[in-house]
Amino acid sequence: MKPYAESCDQNREPILSVIQPLLKDCSSVFEIGSGTGQHAVYFAEKLPHLVWHTSDCIEQHAAINMWLQEAGLENTPAPVELNVSTSAWPQQKFGAVFSANTVHIMNLSDVEAMFAGAGSMLSSGGRFLLYGPFNYDNQYTSDSNASFDSWLKSRDPESGIRNFEDLDKLAQQAGMLLRYDYEMPANNRILYWEKSQAS
Repeated sequence: MKPYAESCDQNREPILSVIQPLLKDCSSVFEIGSGTGQHAVYFAEKLPHLVWHTSDCIEQHAAINMWLQEAGLENTPAPVELNVSTSAWPQQKFGAVFSANTVHIMNLSDVEAMFAGAGSMLSSGGRFLLYGPFNYDNQYTSDSNASFDSWLKSRDPESGIRNFEDLDKLAQQAGMLLRYDYEMPANNRILYWEKSQAS
């Protein structure tokens, strides 16, 4: 039986409404932390003009493959093994990198490695699209996010909702500039950075 994350079904349409116009000129997307693979199948079906590359730690690959194989899409190759801090990052350049609900379950060194890796994979003008809850000026944007952060830290003290300002600094260090910050349902956001032409 395929693993299933209800949140993927709840947020996929709002996410698609934002990323679809941003990806219209892309031919390939690399997803960091594909989880169950649900997002990949949904977005690849809705965006058939691009190749959607999944990735995650090896223990997630069985789940991703179940979703990919059942969908039988031609634009979803086999998942890439990727531990952001220890794996060799793909040498291929991509028009976009996408990740959803990842940075708040990582420790800080993994977040730093993820941003550096994303920047290294993007072609000039490429887009890094990051979905999830974020803090601003060390402040929660809702009581529910504050409760969620407490729950995250109870499971792993090194995880937790990240500050937008800290993430933006990591993006700049990786040669990416913020283009837009989209408000999403349920106190989430999509942060959109672009790889600068000079990088």
